[in-house]
Amino acid sequence: MVTPKNLIRHELIGLEVEVVKGNNLNQVGIKGKIVEETRNTLIMSTDKGEKKLLKKDVTLKIKLNNKLVEMDGERLVGKPEERIKKWK
Repeated sequence: MVTPKNLIRHELIGLEVEVVKGNNLNQVGIKGKIVEETRNTLIMSTDKGEKKLLKKDVTLKIKLNNKLVEMDGERLVGKPEERIKKWK
């Protein structure tokens, strides 16, 4: 089960997120569901189409089990399998 404590070690695809901080102010406030993840990017499906975000440039509010968890995107850089090793 994904919890706020172990979120960084899990798959992000399918999670609902909102950009709450970012280097690009035009991205702040974007809400949607993560549909793809690469080492450095997240692709979100939003009401206005797909949006590509650089992980290192954003802070996300992630909906997890009816709770909101804030996560610095810098901690998400890397493939999911790499994050498991990095954040033991």
